[in-house]
Amino acid sequence: MRHNARVSPAPLFDARNLRKRYGDTVVVDDLSFQIGPGECLGVIGPNGAGKTTTIRMGLGLTAPDAGSITAFGLPMPQEALKIKAQVGVVSQFDSLDPDFTCAENLLVYGRYFGLRDADVLARIPQLLEFASLTHKAQAKPGELSGGMRRRLSLARALVNEPKLLLLDEPTTGLDPQARHLMWERLQLLLQQGKSILLTTHFMDEAERLCSRLLVIDHGRKIAEGTPRALIAEHLEPDVVEAYGQGALALAEDKCLRALAGRVELSGETVFFYTQDAGPLLHALAQHAGLRTLHRPANLEDLFLKVTGRQIREDG
Repeated sequence: MRHNARVSPAPLFDARNLRKRYGDTVVVDDLSFQIGPGECLGVIGPNGAGKTTTIRMGLGLTAPDAGSITAFGLPMPQEALKIKAQVGVVSQFDSLDPDFTCAENLLVYGRYFGLRDADVLARIPQLLEFASLTHKAQAKPGELSGGMRRRLSLARALVNEPKLLLLDEPTTGLDPQARHLMWERLQLLLQQGKSILLTTHFMDEAERLCSRLLVIDHGRKIAEGTPRALIAEHLEPDVVEAYGQGALALAEDKCLRALAGRVELSGETVFFYTQDAGPLLHALAQHAGLRTLHRPANLEDLFLKVTGRQIREDG
């Protein structure tokens, strides 16, 4: 027996072989994943891939047709109340009470967990400070910007001092400045040792926050790993985007295709994936009216390759 083997900490959250069907549609199909202490697991996939249903199963709001979930060593849904007491949730859509002030929203939410008013009242100042809302303590949600409401939802999710946060597209609809402020807050939580399950449509968000990514489509896991490792495993390192006059016709140019490992079309842009962009850029420079962008491969490219579609897909 090896005595020097590293023992991995037990996962906080462990989903095994989850399946969920609605009518004839399989929404989650044999999905397994774990979340470790202090880890941010990003779940990315097209609309309808099963992300929200997976979170609902994790919260005991939807029962899986097959498979199992344990959190903090407890089985779901048998121990749903004990599990939820250690989990914070920010859903896609605000569920703040419009009739209560920011401070009152935090206080009332604490009561759902059976927390004493005195204990919650003592924490409200630091929660509002964390959300950069100290000056809005007596304002109602309708008086707040979208970014402020999302930060209040995050502060509310922290009322019960959870070990694990489930965040379902927490920055959708926010402007870039508000998104960056939200990211800053989430980074702080990770530094404090919280674990996060994050679904997102923003690849820069996934790359910035997530220590590991789970890519799902049609309810199935199609890739898993760190952002950098996934990009290295699935993609050529260099990408040349070509757009403008005559760009789409270039996708069929045999000479150009020979200089690229792979060619993708998306909208009005041709994406050339290559090990060495030099010869390709030289060849493209011969085409008048063409515009090019040379950059390293990123998560948007990964998503396009493994799911066959763009991340920002309607409905």
